[in-house]
Amino acid sequence: MLLRLIGKWLNAGVLEAGALSYPDAGSPQGGVISPLLANIYLHEVLDVWFEREVRPWLHGRAHLVRYADDVAIVLSCEDDARRVMDALPKRFAEYGLTLHPEKTRLVEFRRPKPPPSKNDGGARPGTFDLLGFTHFWGLSRKGKWVVKRRTARARFSRALKKITEWCRWHRHDSVKQQWAALKQKLRGHFGYFGIRHNFRALNRFRESVKRIWRKWLDRRSQRARMSWKRFEQLLNRYPLPPARIQRPYSATA
Repeated sequence: MLLRLIGKWLNAGVLEAGALSYPDAGSPQGGVISPLLANIYLHEVLDVWFEREVRPWLHGRAHLVRYADDVAIVLSCEDDARRVMDALPKRFAEYGLTLHPEKTRLVEFRRPKPPPSKNDGGARPGTFDLLGFTHFWGLSRKGKWVVKRRTARARFSRALKKITEWCRWHRHDSVKQQWAALKQKLRGHFGYFGIRHNFRALNRFRESVKRIWRKWLDRRSQRARMSWKRFEQLLNRYPLPPARIQRPYSATA
């Protein structure tokens, strides 16, 4: 019964921009079944394989972090990292899988040395994206190196594009209806990306949403222009929620 249900999900097709398509292989992108199938399949292909066959012959510390099909492998020895990088494509090929050619890469993510001067020309440590966040080394208020996270550029742009499309299609709704919907969208964004060290990106997102909203309110009519002064008056009546850190003490911050 379960296999039959999964088969229906896989063969249901994908509806994009009003066009229905049927992928030849794999689970549908964005489908509700995709994360579940990825967890089941990659548990054996990657998780179990890494613990049983890879970790025993590594020389240094190793950690594997995976959410559905997004994976980060942290290794303390560069030789180990290169060996795992060589083995991964072969392991995946055995199960008909391939690695993303652009997202799969080696990153030197070591703790930086003491803060360099501006003129020493030293190389900056690498960064990587995982689950919508860019991970990077930064200085804490006490002057110590810590791993920080900010909203990844691609996710930031994608979220604003969705806001733009929504405001475009709903620009003739009442201001109160638009305000209620945008409040929910902002709260949802802050709920996920509202982590420690990411306030600047949250505030930039909120300011961008304000500009987008004003732009499409301005296009509701050629007669009633939405100047910034008038828009600020509207915001006093219908204020958008402020940027807020929702998880200031997350375990990895």
